[in-house]
Amino acid sequence: MNQKFVNDLKGQFPLVQKLIDLEEAFWINPNTELFELGIKRSSISKKDVKEAEKRLERFSSYISSVFPETKPTRGIIESPLVNIPIMKESLEIEYNQSILGEMLLKCDSHLPISGSIKARGGIYEVLKHAEDLAIQNKLLTLEDDYSILDSDMFRRFFSQYSIVVGSTGNLGLSIGIMSAKLGFNVTVHMSSDAKQWKKNLLRSKNVEVIEHESDYSKAVEEGRKQAAVDPACYFIDDENSKDLFLGYAVAASRLDKQLKDLEITVDENHPLFVYLPCGVGGGPAGIAFGLKLFYRDDVHCFFAEPTHSPSMLLGLMTGRHDQISVQEIGIDNQTDADGLAVGRPSRFAGKVIEPFLSGNYTVSDMHLYKLLKQLADTQNIYLEPSALAGMIGPIKLTQNGAEYIQKHNLKEKMPSGTHIIWATGGNMVPENIKEEYYKKGEF
Repeated sequence: MNQKFVNDLKGQFPLVQKLIDLEEAFWINPNTELFELGIKRSSISKKDVKEAEKRLERFSSYISSVFPETKPTRGIIESPLVNIPIMKESLEIEYNQSILGEMLLKCDSHLPISGSIKARGGIYEVLKHAEDLAIQNKLLTLEDDYSILDSDMFRRFFSQYSIVVGSTGNLGLSIGIMSAKLGFNVTVHMSSDAKQWKKNLLRSKNVEVIEHESDYSKAVEEGRKQAAVDPACYFIDDENSKDLFLGYAVAASRLDKQLKDLEITVDENHPLFVYLPCGVGGGPAGIAFGLKLFYRDDVHCFFAEPTHSPSMLLGLMTGRHDQISVQEIGIDNQTDADGLAVGRPSRFAGKVIEPFLSGNYTVSDMHLYKLLKQLADTQNIYLEPSALAGMIGPIKLTQNGAEYIQKHNLKEKMPSGTHIIWATGGNMVPENIKEEYYKKGEF
């Protein structure tokens, strides 16, 4: 660690000291712009997101054919949006703080196929790659019924190709399960913090899992190296993928419909606040970007990271993005929130979301377990630790965000607003591990 570099950073950004001390921190993004200004410079457009949406619709007949659990939604991979009033009340009592407005949980923890937010971007990129290959080889047209992909002929065709990814866990699950189902040879490079049950599950689906003793960045690097030497091998780059990003962004139009079904309004007088757990950044940035396309300046998105892995906060705050890691300021990147255990953020995601993100905060592992138990006790919903990072968001914003609330003229509007906590994973956790998580929250 270069002490002079760290001291200079602390001089420029006093919050760096709090990060180094592993204290929970709350940061407001000074680079937020009005939507109309930010979107003009964006490398992603509404048209891109619409195309991704159409591609997922094309694949819906195939998805419902090979994953029976998606039949009720006709092959559309989507999660419930639920009210959590008892949890809200429990948080208000616990922190002696009113949460103004409604509080809902977006249960990406219960997405079909791979049980996490990664079922959006990860599965989408695999499907896009499969479609590209099949069309290039004149085996498929955009007008076909894609259920024809569920055949030995297509599985044999895809078995000539490989897919590789580096992951802390959930992205590997989504890509591994989907790729293997189509017939691809798939390898997942797992970092040291990936949970054993996730590795076991992948292996049970005929996915090759390569374990690494180092962190997420090393797993990605090894995956990239493997793909570079084989022209038939496709590398899914979690650090820099537009396709992953677009798969996540599709969530916004689905959420809009769910809010309308619940008769919840989002407009200038009814603000929407969304709290998204963040690892390398692609998932939360994609969703936040999609929400901005829909709700513009009426939605306020906050990322949540572990105190031991505040990579996106550090990258955005310093403006260095992927040119700085938490290890460079003496933070160990060791957290039980495996999906968020990332020391260096995505430059692509950080750059795209920089004008649109409202802020970022950190939460300790101990706090995550406590919230996990609280949600189980109040609403009987069990998540994995990383998925609870968003849960404390409304409290953090109310207690630390007075400046932001005032700047955006939100004070009078808060009672008519809505808070959405994005639950990113959990329903595939084995029962014995679930029990372990719950017990860690008993303190």
